[in-house]
Amino acid sequence: MKSNEKAVAERLLQSNAVRLSPDQPFTWASGWKSPIYCDNRKVLSFPYIRDFIKSEMCNVIFSEFPDSDVLAGVATAGIAWGAMAADQLKLPYMYVRPKPKEHGLGNQIEGNYEPGQKVVVVEDLISTGKSSLQVVDVLRAAGLEVMGMISIFTYGFGVADKAFADAGVPYRSLTNYENMISLALEKGIIDSAAEPILLKWREDPANWTGL
Repeated sequence: MKSNEKAVAERLLQSNAVRLSPDQPFTWASGWKSPIYCDNRKVLSFPYIRDFIKSEMCNVIFSEFPDSDVLAGVATAGIAWGAMAADQLKLPYMYVRPKPKEHGLGNQIEGNYEPGQKVVVVEDLISTGKSSLQVVDVLRAAGLEVMGMISIFTYGFGVADKAFADAGVPYRSLTNYENMISLALEKGIIDSAAEPILLKWREDPANWTGL
């Protein structure tokens, strides 16, 4: 089952979680110039939009990964979404830190689990897929069977598609870059001249310099 990708994209725009600025590109932590910036944590401040996104996520998990035993959120942005989805689906929940805790029990996986359990990873955003797949490695090393991953938004980079395929991890996203650009064009946020240039950005984001 696919989510209502256009409706999700519209709500990300409404909550200002996604901003498009082809004329004045954003600079990512990687140094890449980008016409888009996505911060899905913004959605948490809008109860009705938050509830819609949560329900869409649960519908996809229930349909695509019906045998899942537990959900695992990716720290930090995926923690809240994973917890809300697990609550609605009445599934156990845990989250995975980027690295083991430096005090106490030194946990990297926070929560109760048993080796052999089938887990779905909850992420807020997929870019290159590198950090998301590191979480998959941690879960597999702990003896869990990773069924797949779900995110709210993906840029649809080819490098991410290849990384997930190589890792044998199916992933689903509630909406994506193409839907966002199409909706932005429809709403007059961008003009028709900008559309092909924005779509070109995704082909080689590391070397994109703007309009």
